[in-house]
Amino acid sequence: LRPPTVIGQFHTLFFGSIRMFFLGVLGFAVYGNEALHFSCDPDKREVNLFCYNQFRPITPQVFWALQLVIVLVPGAFFHLYAACKSIKQEDILQKSSYTGFYIFSAFLRIVLEVVAFWLQIQLFGFKVNAIYMCDVGALEKKFNITRCMVPEHFEKTIFLIAMYTFTVITVILCVAEIFEISCRRLGFLKSQ
Repeated sequence: LRPPTVIGQFHTLFFGSIRMFFLGVLGFAVYGNEALHFSCDPDKREVNLFCYNQFRPITPQVFWALQLVIVLVPGAFFHLYAACKSIKQEDILQKSSYTGFYIFSAFLRIVLEVVAFWLQIQLFGFKVNAIYMCDVGALEKKFNITRCMVPEHFEKTIFLIAMYTFTVITVILCVAEIFEISCRRLGFLKSQ
């Protein structure tokens, strides 16, 4: 079952392939060995690991993979429901209950994307700095703050902005799809 609108089909293509490819291929290239190249002063394994865990409570690749899976869930539930009920693509725009359920799943995707956007800001910010000041007081060192070098900080900043952009684009596509479906149901647009 394909989405009932061209916008929905584009969203599926955009979300399903381009975003996943970007995350899988480029995300690994940018973030793949970050922990290995993260170094602090003094450059000791225990300090580096401690500070890296403080710097990255969750790795960006894991966060974005979870985001993709969680945002796919509402659409997956709708498609499972549609498969069980043998709903055809054209039925989604013609029957109010199917339209309502589809719009609800799109709205839920928007909410989940917005929550993920907010969490990404809280976890990663908008810029990765070259130096991270780590509080190593818990390791009982004589200095409480140590400097750590963040590898490829500029590439990581660009990637962060790209992931924010993907989130914004998918929210816009979901809103546009809800708008298009609503206009079709109200008779402002002709059905395909």
